[in-house]
Amino acid sequence: INKSIWEKKKSLCTQNMNRKRDPKNRGTDRTVALLHTICSPLQKRQSLPVRPIIPLVARISDQNASGAPPMTVREKSRLDKFKQLLASPNTDLEELRKHSWSGIPREVRPITWRLLSGYLPANKERRELVLKRKRDEYFGFIEQYYHSRTDEHYKDTYRQIHIDIPRTNPLIPLFQQPVVQEVFERILFIWAIRHPASGYVQGINDLVTPFFVVFLSEFVTEDMENFEVAALPLDTQRNIEADSFWCMSKLLDGIQDNYTFAQPGIQNKVKALEELVSRIDEDIHNHFKKYEVEYLQFAFRWMNNLLMRELPLRCTIRLWDTYQAEAEGFSHFHLYVCAAFLIEWRKEILSMVDFQGLLMLLQNVPTIHWGNEEVGLLLAEAYRLKYMFADAPSHYKR
Repeated sequence: INKSIWEKKKSLCTQNMNRKRDPKNRGTDRTVALLHTICSPLQKRQSLPVRPIIPLVARISDQNASGAPPMTVREKSRLDKFKQLLASPNTDLEELRKHSWSGIPREVRPITWRLLSGYLPANKERRELVLKRKRDEYFGFIEQYYHSRTDEHYKDTYRQIHIDIPRTNPLIPLFQQPVVQEVFERILFIWAIRHPASGYVQGINDLVTPFFVVFLSEFVTEDMENFEVAALPLDTQRNIEADSFWCMSKLLDGIQDNYTFAQPGIQNKVKALEELVSRIDEDIHNHFKKYEVEYLQFAFRWMNNLLMRELPLRCTIRLWDTYQAEAEGFSHFHLYVCAAFLIEWRKEILSMVDFQGLLMLLQNVPTIHWGNEEVGLLLAEAYRLKYMFADAPSHYKR
């Protein structure tokens, strides 16, 4: 459990745990609920079902998904609009992107992601045929190539994938299930041998998880962190796997230079971030120079893993709603999100007066309680920066 939770424990345990819930402070309510369990007598807890405690940072669902109030009129109106667009004989993808930018309702996220990624056609009649063909094609690749994972030429690739998979979201039991880890191994191995220019690079393993979770969410409504995937029908498991493969492939098509030899795409993006920050916040930029902090030391991971190591998975999923709605979201808009993310911690950064403290902060930013609201504000600031600097090279470069 995050250190900050334990620091709060001492004071919170002495307060009234039955205080009225504040709908504006759901993150704190979760913490209080967790501490209530910690502070309760042992015999009281023994009567509860035995479930692993998932730290808030590792919870997959939106913070307000559990015990949420009924859908507001505005939320219902948004959902109806999505359903209307998706039910159209030819979905207007531009309109779908416009509505998706500010977040996609959970109920329609899987189909919307398939469409926005370019995996499914806008024509409704063709979708089932395309799904069947692409799913069959993926399992054709498995039949054709997966046995070669032990061949001399590919065994190092497979070994690295096999090592990395257990490290993917280690706090979430869902991803520690053998059946899920085997799915990830197949997806990543097939992608690697079909893309020899880059092959498998550490960090790509993280990029499967949002797709897998979103496509799994069609069949699981609660407690996804502990859901036994093996309980699903085999055809359903196979469909989730194939769809995750194709959508991840579509994403990587747009950022493959991030993963080719020497990772030039990432090197360029980190340099672009440095130039951008030097223009939008000279104090932070000079603070880094003063304490000899190189942008590559923290921003390489931000680019390589698309901030997935910096944000709870629920926040990544919300972020990707916008990335898929934004033109060049993963390749170009991500730069402005990283700049906005850095500026978010301005006060904390400027208060650190040593190299080690700065690097510790930048590699462990405290986003444990973040949810949709914080991601929405981050995206709004990123959009503002893009509007100001993307088309103004003289501002963007020295």
